[in-house]
Amino acid sequence: MLRQQASRQITRASVVLVLIAALHAGTAAAHGKVSLEEDSCVRRIGESMVHFSAYQPQFEPTAQYCTEIPKGGDTYLVVDLVDEALRGMPIGMRVVRGTSETEDETVSYLRPSYHPDGVIRGETNLDQGLYTVIITAEGLPPLRYQYPLRVQMINYGNIFRAAVGPLIGLLLLALLGYKLMKSKRVQRWRASRRP
Repeated sequence: MLRQQASRQITRASVVLVLIAALHAGTAAAHGKVSLEEDSCVRRIGESMVHFSAYQPQFEPTAQYCTEIPKGGDTYLVVDLVDEALRGMPIGMRVVRGTSETEDETVSYLRPSYHPDGVIRGETNLDQGLYTVIITAEGLPPLRYQYPLRVQMINYGNIFRAAVGPLIGLLLLALLGYKLMKSKRVQRWRASRRP
């Protein structure tokens, strides 16, 4: 009797966890309509905020990327100056190969200038590898925003996070199947079906 109750509780818990894992996997993969404060492409220093986007229309005309760029090649870089105060100060942008501004080569450089429309546009050719986009605002105090870019590289962390939910669901279904096959009712049914 006690064993049957424990088995039922495990079964119920398994079903609940499978449902939670299935629902969580869909929400974790979605980036689409998030607020500006939750967007991973936004950088904030104090009250100043910028939004970075990268485009490769030759491959995917409507796709917008942030730090994970799927292919090497011509890439359009766009920085939206969300904060109105940033539009009144000179702002420049550098793209360096690697993760350190001092040690690595500059791939693209836009001299600091004023952007009254609030948009900085640049174009560069990115090969496979790691890059850093550095946005500097020459105000008081000077501001500096950085975006690490991964071009045509596999992000194993994202793959792992995307696979965890379905993997947990699969393991729970296997456990549920095992418990079901070991239940006395199924064993009696299987025994009655044997010749």
